[in-house]
Amino acid sequence: QVQLVESGGGLVQPGGSLRLSCAASGSFFSINAMGWYRQAPGNERELVATITKGGSTNYADSVKGRFTISRDNAKNTVYLQMNSLKPEDTAVYYCAADRKTVPPTSATEYAYWGQGTQVTVSS
Repeated sequence: QVQLVESGGGLVQPGGSLRLSCAASGSFFSINAMGWYRQAPGNERELVATITKGGSTNYADSVKGRFTISRDNAKNTVYLQMNSLKPEDTAVYYCAADRKTVPPTSATEYAYWGQGTQVTVSS
């Protein structure tokens, strides 16, 4: 089993930065694809970024150039560095993981999920 716990969320002003962390416990060595998703009230859970075990990344157009996903396999941790934050980035951010080599883009295709961490961007 794999457990994922997100942290690092909070309140930030537009233009500010936050770094989210996703700490994994259990069989992290078996995890290949990981991703960050977000869900705002009334909206579907949407892709933010994905990363392979080897470090290949993919980003949603809405965050490309502002967010950076990374992972430290030795620390069993995945990060999401968020810069130039906008009010529309406000959402609960979730860490997802799967044994697939190619990161899924659909949230339904990930086997493991964290509990989420709230990010609020407001003046």
